[in-house]
Amino acid sequence: MEIRRARETARPAPLAAWPGGEPGSATGTWRLRVRMDDRPGTLARLAIRLADLECNILGLAVLPVPGGVLDEIVLRPATGLTRAQLVRALRDEDCECLGVTDADVRELVDSSAASLAAATRAIADPAALADAVRDVLAADMVTVVPGGEANPGRTEGGHRAVFAAGADRMVVARRLWAPFVRQELARAEALLCLLGAVRANVAGPAVVTCADGASVVLREGRPGDADAVLSLHGRCSPATLFHRYHTGMHTVPRRWLQRLLLPPGGTSVVAACGRDVVALGQVIPEPGGDVAEISLLVEDAWQRNGLGAALLRRLAVLATARGHRELAAVCLPGTDGVRRTALRAGLRAAPAPDDTGVLRIEL
Repeated sequence: MEIRRARETARPAPLAAWPGGEPGSATGTWRLRVRMDDRPGTLARLAIRLADLECNILGLAVLPVPGGVLDEIVLRPATGLTRAQLVRALRDEDCECLGVTDADVRELVDSSAASLAAATRAIADPAALADAVRDVLAADMVTVVPGGEANPGRTEGGHRAVFAAGADRMVVARRLWAPFVRQELARAEALLCLLGAVRANVAGPAVVTCADGASVVLREGRPGDADAVLSLHGRCSPATLFHRYHTGMHTVPRRWLQRLLLPPGGTSVVAACGRDVVALGQVIPEPGGDVAEISLLVEDAWQRNGLGAALLRRLAVLATARGHRELAAVCLPGTDGVRRTALRAGLRAAPAPDDTGVLRIEL
């Protein structure tokens, strides 16, 4: 288990628990979350009120939330100003302060730049994953735990969030001073997706070992593979080609090869053993971006050897890295080969194709 805690700074009590008396006077820098109505002039009035309190605004970020906006303000308060006084001033402007915490002027960087810097650190040192997520979320504590210990349904009113970090690890983030908002969660999810793509080396080749011990390289298809892909079709039986193209054929026209290797908007993966291409897969995005269509062709002599499952697993990795959430495969009536291949690949496939003959595979 890996645990990374935030810097040892004084942790503020929840706003609802603050006593009527004044807490300690201001020191250093504060970060506060303020919910306000999305109406012209609201932010200007708030800025004027903060100026009246002699607060120096150092940074501002606007976070859209349901029913309005949430402003994150980093400021240097006037000497002697208390948090309770600040909260009352915000309330007088019809704004709700959701949280205040100590901050550091070194945190005043663009959120995109901060996310990229955190990703760079996590790529250079995979053990720094928790630190990277903590920095992106400004969380109090981030823990990396086994998947069975994450309890993702427990949100603690938005103060706890859980993210997948691979097949068997989960990242649990907690923040006392303010709940997480959707924009922040999306930023952390994008970071983890990037790190997953780096681990999977989606831009490079992958080596798999088949059931009979043969090693095959899975890599992106390119125009130079046209002759090898044509030979692959020539070695496939009519039944195999029929299951792939759903029409009777003995080979493919040469004019198809470019489209097979460079599908519009998608990518292809070839399984190469020596100079031969022994399998070919495609992943092509459907309109909307959430779903990608996949197709597989495995040479007869290499079938029932684990190659189809390895190829489908690789297509799923590429689709996930591109932001797709589901795979779709067109199946012939009465056949379940694609579903069995998906299950062997460790994917979650629907029990059967839908009414249009499309099998849905969840990513």
